[in-house]
Amino acid sequence: MSEKNKDFFKDVYAVVRLIPEGKATSYGEIARYLGSPRSSRMVGWAMNAAHSMPDVPAHRVVNRNGLLTGKMHFSNPNKMQELLENEGMVIKNDQIQNFKDVYWNPSEALAL
Repeated sequence: MSEKNKDFFKDVYAVVRLIPEGKATSYGEIARYLGSPRSSRMVGWAMNAAHSMPDVPAHRVVNRNGLLTGKMHFSNPNKMQELLENEGMVIKNDQIQNFKDVYWNPSEALAL
């Protein structure tokens, strides 16, 4: 992995650590916040690599429709859903229900 990618991953992890419990955001929203709106896949790669980091709540990052697209990267296929449900979210068919109500936008939340 290049130094540039390592730095990007570190930046992604820093943002993800700030997502409040009971909230979720999308790969694309994190990419936009970091000034790389076309890098949502790279945010996904960072999340895939984060599962060995207990201080990075990767379960709070989903696709733009609230789908649990990263669930296969957890220790078991139900772990992501269990973590989100433990935070009060309702999941049906691998999708966060009322996603707009739990959506966290770093550009708004972290604005100076």
